[in-house]
Amino acid sequence: MTIRVLLVDDQELLRLGFRMILAASEGIEIVGEAGDGARAVELAATCRPDVVLMDIRMPVMDGIEATRRIVRADPDVRVLALTTFDLDEYAFGALGAGASGFLLKDVPPAELTAAIRTVAAGDAVVSPRVTRRLLDEYAPALAGPSQRESGDAAAALALLTDREHEVLVALAEGLSNAEIADRLFVSEATVKSHVGRILGKLGLRDRLQAVVFAFQSGIVRPEGEPRPG
Repeated sequence: MTIRVLLVDDQELLRLGFRMILAASEGIEIVGEAGDGARAVELAATCRPDVVLMDIRMPVMDGIEATRRIVRADPDVRVLALTTFDLDEYAFGALGAGASGFLLKDVPPAELTAAIRTVAAGDAVVSPRVTRRLLDEYAPALAGPSQRESGDAAAALALLTDREHEVLVALAEGLSNAEIADRLFVSEATVKSHVGRILGKLGLRDRLQAVVFAFQSGIVRPEGEPRPG
């Protein structure tokens, strides 16, 4: 299956660089380019991309607002925020608006294509180190709508089985599916199934929101350790 990508950056040279990388990548097709957030919103509606590579700081409309509008219009579209600085508050703002992760603009080509494939498959792209900082400083702004509106994390958690609870805690610790499988002595496919059920039961978009939920519901401490009892 070909992954349809929309490139959004106000610097034409950067778009050219990304275009060259992606054009050489099997299974990835560039379906449009935009130099500002407003144009990105328009193109997302007409080009129907699977993934949007979204610059954050742009004229007319910034990437945060563009991300919010694109995801609201079509929740199936995945957004990867592009930033110049690691741990950029603007990038965190994009995650709060619905992005599935962020990348540095000087990301190596192999990591860029891997990240696109990851979010296209429904996962998130944020390293454990960045996730920890993200939760320490920005978690309140990242709760999914279902969490804010229900105000009842305990009821949501009651929907999870004991094993799903274990997987949620492991997600919050920043473990990959493979690492969770090793910890719980199950297959990676089983972990993936558990993650899917967790997201469905909690009404969450991806594993990043699951991590945020785990911290905000109190089952994991900010430093990443499970709460006793």
